[in-house]
Amino acid sequence: MNDTKDNKVYSSARHSKYWQKLKAAAESKWSLAALFAQDNTRTQRFSAQSGALYMDYSKQCLDDTVLESLLNLANSCELSARIQSLLQGAMVNTSEERAALHTALRLPTTANLQLDNQDVVADVHQSLGQVERLSERVRSGTWRGFSGKAITDVVNIGVGGSDLGPLMATTALDEWADTCVEVHFVSNMDGTQLDNLLKHLNPETTLFIISSKSFGTIDTLSNAKTALSWLLATAKLRAGTEDSVLRRHFIGISANSEKMSDWGIHPEHQLQLWEWVGGRFSLWSAIGLAIAIRIGMSGFKELLAGAHSMDEHFAQADFAENLPVLLGLIAVWNSTFLQVNAHTVLPYDGRLSYLPSYLTQLEMESNGKSVTQHGDRIDYDTCPILWGEIGSNAQHAFYQLLHQGTQQVSCDFIACVRRYSDEAKNTPLQQQHELSLANCLAQSRVLAFGNAAIAETDSQIACDADKYKYYRGNQPSTTLLIDELTPHSLGALIALYEHKVYVMASIWDINPFDQWGVEMGKQMAESVHDAMQQEGNAPFDTSTNQLLKHIKQLS
Repeated sequence: MNDTKDNKVYSSARHSKYWQKLKAAAESKWSLAALFAQDNTRTQRFSAQSGALYMDYSKQCLDDTVLESLLNLANSCELSARIQSLLQGAMVNTSEERAALHTALRLPTTANLQLDNQDVVADVHQSLGQVERLSERVRSGTWRGFSGKAITDVVNIGVGGSDLGPLMATTALDEWADTCVEVHFVSNMDGTQLDNLLKHLNPETTLFIISSKSFGTIDTLSNAKTALSWLLATAKLRAGTEDSVLRRHFIGISANSEKMSDWGIHPEHQLQLWEWVGGRFSLWSAIGLAIAIRIGMSGFKELLAGAHSMDEHFAQADFAENLPVLLGLIAVWNSTFLQVNAHTVLPYDGRLSYLPSYLTQLEMESNGKSVTQHGDRIDYDTCPILWGEIGSNAQHAFYQLLHQGTQQVSCDFIACVRRYSDEAKNTPLQQQHELSLANCLAQSRVLAFGNAAIAETDSQIACDADKYKYYRGNQPSTTLLIDELTPHSLGALIALYEHKVYVMASIWDINPFDQWGVEMGKQMAESVHDAMQQEGNAPFDTSTNQLLKHIKQLS
């Protein structure tokens, strides 16, 4: 399938008999304690592995019958064909009439993929070659600022996927950094991040990456304009020119070359995106330049290889052993059928501190939809509300709600098995890592089994007199263990969640690749901003008008 106009209509899971079976099964009173008591082989059956990722989903509220129905539900909506359509460049982004080929960004050079008579693989690797050339110039010190000094700091200016992806990956892989060049990230349009950062940077040695698919995002361009003004203020004192500053201190990454040129980005420093790359799926593209600068191109290629290994697993593994398929089906079971409409991601590893924020955008912007791909109103729950935090921090923040609140919340626990392997055994750092792992396993156990997790002889908290110490348990969770955090395993982990999103969308029959819900607010902001600059009454609702009036009075 190489034609973006191939808009195949797939069967709907909503009308499958397995949908009705799952609805009926959801009415049962599910007890994790009972499920484990009845079956001592449960954990072996409800776990799966792919490469460095091991997934235990035995603490989910399901049994063999439910799992079988979920797998049949996937087949009923032709999930295998949908996966092939995604990977081969069919028009899976139906509302915008284009492919969603983020998986092509990590294809090896030996692969073959044509899209509208264009060699996608050749284009991707040409772009990666440019990323490698530019990143090596910065890393080697041959890229010089307007005064002839080598670049010491790189600032990635972007928002959404142009910020969250590179920020998350660069933070997670910082121990692989092999350069003194520091990488920073700016996204907020109010200027706070940029203002705080510029106070500590040298304009002569700072390079800015402007990352924007459209090169029209006001958040990004407002920060870029401020950065240019900051550079010019120093360059003019040193007899530099605006052309020199633009050429020596800015790289642009966009699908809109014309707008990059109009802004002043030199053609040699423009990196190309394609319309078939969604922002929240773009860290594998030139958007990952900041990652390549920090960890080197070999590390960046390992990140791509890890993602590609998960792509192959997604395409080839039997659904019963397929990590993205299982993770997606469990999410559908929880949200749509069990009405568990909140989900939290809990990495027990400080390096993954930005992973929850990244997944928040990936899942909620993709699947926060209430209309099918065919424009029909949906009468079932889709994407849950998602949030998360480093597990050890979350324990002291919102685990109170998880353990004793009135809401059911599904959880993903994520941990790395090996860490500090270069340290001698039983060092303080290794002991801290073991303590973190112990907390990860302990919390998932208590969430599942409540007071029963601790033997009665060792605990008094089940006492009727201490009802405020009661742990009800029965909170569903999945635990993902990563052998060791590396560029390769991180790539696989991110791709796992990307494909999970697609599985969920396929079952719900929604388009996960558009985000129309973010547009109207941005358009309205332009009207409000215009009204803010004008005298007289604003043409909005009384609340907005009153707020504007108050702002004007204080301005």
